[in-house]
Amino acid sequence: MTDELFRDDANLLHCEATVVALEEGGVVLDRTVAYPLGGGQAGDTGWLRQGERRWRLTDTRKSKVHPGGVLHLLEGELPALGAAVSVEVDAARRQAHRRFHTATHLLCALLPYPVDGCSITDTYARLDFHTDEPFDKAAIEAGLARLVAEAHPVRHRWIDEAELDANPGLVRSMSVQPPRGLGRVRVLEVEGVDLQPCGGTHVDNTADIGGLVVAKIEKKSAKTRRVVLQFA
Repeated sequence: MTDELFRDDANLLHCEATVVALEEGGVVLDRTVAYPLGGGQAGDTGWLRQGERRWRLTDTRKSKVHPGGVLHLLEGELPALGAAVSVEVDAARRQAHRRFHTATHLLCALLPYPVDGCSITDTYARLDFHTDEPFDKAAIEAGLARLVAEAHPVRHRWIDEAELDANPGLVRSMSVQPPRGLGRVRVLEVEGVDLQPCGGTHVDNTADIGGLVVAKIEKKSAKTRRVVLQFA
């Protein structure tokens, strides 16, 4: 129902759209640049505009009422069904999500264990790894700094489900599986570093991530180690 423009270009911050459905607290649009909560990544915020009217976009979610729809949660009285609106994403928040999400791919390359939890916000990124091995904070920070400085290109492509089935090792997450039934799956490649299915938004080059620090390493259970990243 909603054409998700951000899947092919995370640099897009604005688009024109039409309201195709109304839900409590928000609207579903025919197209959008706003990323909906999913895959561990927080939803985009920003604004919707119609002429001189402006609504604060407080969150973006996948619609539970309209399959394939993206729900834009708004403050105040909703625009009318069929209204032509413009969508504008909060650029600073989007960029933070892109930087942190790409950083988690670098973390996966440095720590080759299954991932059983993930959270990506505009202030931190967290990955939970299924292992009982101890982690070295200084070594992780040094590895991240090296991969950022090496300026690896970051790109996505689509593969068919049969190709994914033939390469099950591409899936690192134990808790979030790639969506099935569409015939194709989006994979994210950090050139020479990491390749795995991912629908999130990312920077175009690891150099765009900037400085990172390991804010915390926790032993969450006998078989779970948590790593929390923040910007330096």
